[in-house]
Amino acid sequence: MSQTVDRALSILPLLARGPAGLEQVARHLDVHKSTALRLLRTLHEHGMVHRQADQRYRLGARLIALAQEAVENIDVRAVAHPYLTELNEACGHTVHLAVRQEDEVLYIDKVESRYPVRMYSRIGRPVAVTVAAVAKVILADLPEAERRALAERLDYPRHTPRSTPGPAAFLKELARVREQGWATDLGGHEETVNCVAAPVRGADGRVAAALSVSAPAAVAGSDELMRLLPLVRRTADAVSAEYSGRPPAS
Repeated sequence: MSQTVDRALSILPLLARGPAGLEQVARHLDVHKSTALRLLRTLHEHGMVHRQADQRYRLGARLIALAQEAVENIDVRAVAHPYLTELNEACGHTVHLAVRQEDEVLYIDKVESRYPVRMYSRIGRPVAVTVAAVAKVILADLPEAERRALAERLDYPRHTPRSTPGPAAFLKELARVREQGWATDLGGHEETVNCVAAPVRGADGRVAAALSVSAPAAVAGSDELMRLLPLVRRTADAVSAEYSGRPPAS
């Protein structure tokens, strides 16, 4: 029975690459065509595959619906929280998780610093979207047209001399973040606070959230915080792997 299940499940990744005929499925499984046909019929009965008019098979609507339902029911905060706690224990600084909501980016989880000087931030509160590292990571993943439209809609308050001055500078920064895969806020919102952030990706490869490590300069300067970037990125990759159901990146 386990071999039958294994063979049936092996058909699905093949069909995910595109429709396949009976002979191609049998060759992929290294079985006789009659065996492949039995497996395909069983999957078809459960809506996992669909037989086209040209006699080839593709993934069925039921499988796609189940996958979508599963993704919608995964709580990124529940998945990420143990990793945020572990990251906080490793570095001692404040760790945040944030997601996008329309034109805002909101903190949805936080693990406090173990140091006496702490960050003023609250779960459910929007970040300073034009300067915050978590916002840059999330917004950099948007399609270009959407990025440009958003950049034109936003206001650009001068929190500090390092704040993003306007749409052109913001788009340039997002392009850099998109290319390098991480972001910083080195005194852009508060002159005495630095932050590094990395993306959490979903099953579709798109950025679903961002996690960050933040610290007052009195506790950790920008150089020290940048040395934590590899750890932040590894943590984000680990959350992404569990959240998306994919193996961790090497």
